[in-house]
Amino acid sequence: MAFNKIWYTVALGLLLPFSYAHTDFFTSIGHMTDLINTEKDLVVSLKDYIKAEESKLEQIKKWAEKLDQLTDTATKDPEGFLGHPVNAFKLMKRLNTEWGELENLVLKDMSDGFISNMTIQRQFFPNDEDQTGAAKALLRLQDTYNLDTDTLSRGNLPGVKHKSFLTAEDCFELGKIAYTEADYYHTELWMEQALKQLDEGEVSSADKVYILDYLSYAVYQQGDLGKAMMLTKRLLELDPEHQRANGNMKYFEYIMAKEKEANKSSTDSEDQVEKETEVKKKDYLPERRKYEMLCRGEGLKMTPRRQKRLFCRYYDGNRNPRYILGPVKQEDEWDKPRIVRFLDIISDEEIETVKELAKPRLSRATVHDPETGKLTTAHYRVSKSAWLSGYESPVVSRINTRIQDLTGLDVSTAEELQVANYGVGGQYEPHFDFGRKDEPDAFKELGTGNRIATWLFYMSDVSAGGATVFPEVGASVWPKKGTAVFWYNLFPSGEGDYSTRHAACPVLVGNKWVSNKWLHERGQEFRRPCTLSELE
Repeated sequence: MAFNKIWYTVALGLLLPFSYAHTDFFTSIGHMTDLINTEKDLVVSLKDYIKAEESKLEQIKKWAEKLDQLTDTATKDPEGFLGHPVNAFKLMKRLNTEWGELENLVLKDMSDGFISNMTIQRQFFPNDEDQTGAAKALLRLQDTYNLDTDTLSRGNLPGVKHKSFLTAEDCFELGKIAYTEADYYHTELWMEQALKQLDEGEVSSADKVYILDYLSYAVYQQGDLGKAMMLTKRLLELDPEHQRANGNMKYFEYIMAKEKEANKSSTDSEDQVEKETEVKKKDYLPERRKYEMLCRGEGLKMTPRRQKRLFCRYYDGNRNPRYILGPVKQEDEWDKPRIVRFLDIISDEEIETVKELAKPRLSRATVHDPETGKLTTAHYRVSKSAWLSGYESPVVSRINTRIQDLTGLDVSTAEELQVANYGVGGQYEPHFDFGRKDEPDAFKELGTGNRIATWLFYMSDVSAGGATVFPEVGASVWPKKGTAVFWYNLFPSGEGDYSTRHAACPVLVGNKWVSNKWLHERGQEFRRPCTLSELE
């Protein structure tokens, strides 16, 4: 019997999305989109492999069915069957040749093409750091936007186009990552969510025993001994021989007994001190809470009197020849510090050009280390950025000229246009753009003085989150594609304006692209003269 040859072809990564392996995928949605194409290519390769295996099994099945009928007939009357010379010949042929061919077919590995493709693509896969970074981003979004685990697990987020949900196994993985960071608060939240989904009947590979083991320890670490004991008892009901749980139960009972003795000697005065301390903690509003409230849109509201001082206008750049006949739309966002927004100030075509120029160069955004004076990555800045010079594109040059015309400041001493794309939960926590007095060497290598002002383009709309907030004054500026905001970081005297401390809120849903221009002091001596008063 002759077998048809099976031809199995798989494209071995013909359209690789990268010329080199990128890292820190989680810090840029723009780079993560390339992973979608990678995964799609692998799915196509996998389906080709499945087809090849199915074709192979179909041929084996046909051969088995044919021989099943033949051997049924032959075994009923072996001598009579072999009395026919053709049957005798075909038996010799089958056993000597055709069964060997069948053996070769069964042993043939159809996975070579798929495995080769996987090997090529794997070098461009995210790593453990990316998975951990994405998990931490979910926890950060949960805290910043006051999302409960059930809402996040079910994907009920504002402005989503493609709803997705977390399985019990996903929740367990989030809890484990929090656990490895000694973040027992989030460990408890996500282990409880995993347990809840399993209790509701979700079919999952996640094991309740493992979940309860992590959960009981996380609860104990947060001081809730009673709940830790209850969870450990539940674990032992599922696995009475669990060695660690049995040991923990004995320890918990010992600690509980000691606490009961200690509680007998406690006084009411100590309880009163604890209550007063708790009230003080609630009244105390650190910058972090202010920042998160502003990100949620719960910030301070301007009084009607202050709001009346905010206007919108057509602005010609102080009689700039380019804008006298075609002024731009400008509106006040805040009064002190003065923050203005320019509307329809960058076109969609210019935005796409800037993004295309920047995307191949995007790398993890850095910050100035005040101790070393060097650039370094930081957990509080989750984005990727690239720098574009006016010399490499007429579009960038045109944008630089536009900034100079509308601000009246010299851009020849400014830094290059920085383009940033934020990742999963991308953010930049509260910071100053200018160098403080305790950072005298912040921009020394540039030789252009301090950062006098900031111009920020919004190059995308963001479905939820992603505001630029100023915690010191309670201002929130929300992204709007095609607009730009501008503010001075320094007073005319050259002193830093500490009310300009600002932050980029985490992106809850969507993809945030911005570009900014930091303008420096040098070259502005006659464009923005100094004053004698320190705070003017």
